[in-house]
This record gives sequence, C-alpha cells and structure tokens, in this order.
Amino acid sequence: MSTGQLTRRALVSALAAPAILKIVPARAQADYPNRPIRLIVGFAAGGGNDIFARLVAEKASALLGQSVVVENRPGAGGRLSAEYVSNQPADGYTLLVGASGAMSIAAAIYPDLKYHPTKTLTPLAMIASFPLIMAVSAEHPAKTVKELVEWAKEHRDKANYAASSPAFIIPIELFKLKSGMPGVMIPYKSSNEMILSLIEGQTMMTIADGPPTVPQVNAGKIRALAVTATTRSAELPDVPSMAEAGYPSVDVHLWSGVFAPAKTPAPIVAKLEKSLSEAIRDPGVSAKLKAMAVDPGGGPADDFRRQIDSDIVKYSEVVKAANLKFEE
Repeated sequence: MSTGQLTRRALVSALAAPAILKIVPARAQADYPNRPIRLIVGFAAGGGNDIFARLVAEKASALLGQSVVVENRPGAGGRLSAEYVSNQPADGYTLLVGASGAMSIAAAIYPDLKYHPTKTLTPLAMIASFPLIMAVSAEHPAKTVKELVEWAKEHRDKANYAASSPAFIIPIELFKLKSGMPGVMIPYKSSNEMILSLIEGQTMMTIADGPPTVPQVNAGKIRALAVTATTRSAELPDVPSMAEAGYPSVDVHLWSGVFAPAKTPAPIVAKLEKSLSEAIRDPGVSAKLKAMAVDPGGGPADDFRRQIDSDIVKYSEVVKAANLKFEE
C-alpha cells in the first residue's frame, strides 16, 4: 500500500471518528432509561419528602418502564444529598427530591453553598407545595393578625416567636418587616415543639407547617390567625389568608420537587419532565398528596424553575433586611 493511500485512509478514519462518537451518546439517550433510576431523598424514611418520593417513584416507574428506586441520604437538612446529586454523572440515572429548605432557602442564606438549585441542578417537576400557618395560643387575646401586631407592640418584653429552622424564621422575619411587629426568636428542635411552646404559653406566636398545627387548631388548643398565601387553605377554610389580613406580600409556600444534575442531556430531561408531570398529576397520586394537606404540582418545569429563582431573590432580601445570620 502506498504512502498516499495510507494518508487518505488515516484522514477518512479521523473524519469518521467524531461521527461515531456522536452516535453513541445519541443512542444512549434514545434508549433511556435502560437500567434503574435512583431517586435520592435527603431525609430519613417516613418523613414527608420520603413519602412524596415513593408516591411519585411508583407511578414514574410504570411510565418509564424502569424501576425508580428511592434512596435515603439524610443529613444537614437535605443539603448533603443535593451536593451529592450535583456531583453525579449527568445521565438521568441519579435524581434528587429536594425540599425548599435545602434548595431556595439554602441558596439565599448560605453564601458558601456547594450547589445551586438552578445552576448545578436542573429542576424537573414540583411534587407538592403548601403554605404555612400563623398561630397563637388559644388563650392569647389576639383574635386577628392585626390585633397580634398591636399586642406585640404594646408588650415588647413578651414579643417572641418559636422557630426550628430557616424555613420558619424567614417567613416570620418577612412578616415582621412588613408589619413592624417586634419579636425575638426562641429556638426549638422541631415544629412539634414549636406548637407545644404555644400551648404551654412559652412563646407568643409561630408560623409553622400544617401537619403539627392543624390538629391542635381543630382541638382548640391553639388559634390559627392566617395562612401564608393569597388564598385560603382548604384545610382551614375559616382562617383568612395573609392577603385578606392585609399582608399580601407574606406569600410563602414550602415545596418539594425533583431535580437532575445540571448537564443532563435535553432529550433525557424532556422525557423525565413529561413522565414526572404525568405521575404527579395522576388522579391516584394527586389524591394521596391532597390527603397530606399539600397542593399537588406537576406543572411545567419552566414555571418551577422561575419560582425557585424568585424565592431565592425574595428570601435573600429578607435575610439582608433583617440582618439574619445562619450557621451551616
């Protein structure tokens, strides 16, 4: 074989190689998924986010034709799992169930966070969201939000609030900024302890999640003054929204959603978005989510991304205005 023939053959091989390399990942994307998908949850089994994940995983498995396996990796309020998934191969086989506390709130309060919910991760679908509830003791004289603000201003030495995490501190501090209400934070380990502190008269008020709050409201042990939304909650139809109470900007919803590593190929992202949305909007899944007193998600992924970015801006402004400091 002549030198010219060798040169031409080498040139043809060199030109063909990139085409072959392009075909392989394209085929992998077309075949996706061809093995089980891991769904990482940053909380222990049995909690709300774990239940959300298992509900969606079961239906998504049927839609995708592959097992979606829930894996619990608790720690640091869900931040460890988010960092872990951010550093996994962007192939669609390792996904994250992330809660707003570890995502938009963490991005707003921790300057050295090692991941970002819309930069190192790709939002795929919101699973569920829910407003919080402002509550006081059933014995407290305030019957409305504005009466509470007035009472706190008149009794500054008794103006305090119970909180167990930034997810509750930030909404209360936002309300303080909008209303001028004074209040010193008293730390507790859980939202259950926050509610107990109201019942026992240790704190003036709190803003907490529904599961520990609603049963005590229904039992008459605490009084719900408002929900942190622009509309009323189906769970507490007689309780006004913050908008009705005169504070429409105190519109805070916690949420849980599914994320993939940021560089996941667009065809895989599109397939996951479609399947997850269908799984969440499935009547059976939606009914089970509603039974947990949350609003089912399943809307467009772009809407979810915009909400996350908007939340980060809103929470960052509260942190700056209230001069809040949080330790990781």
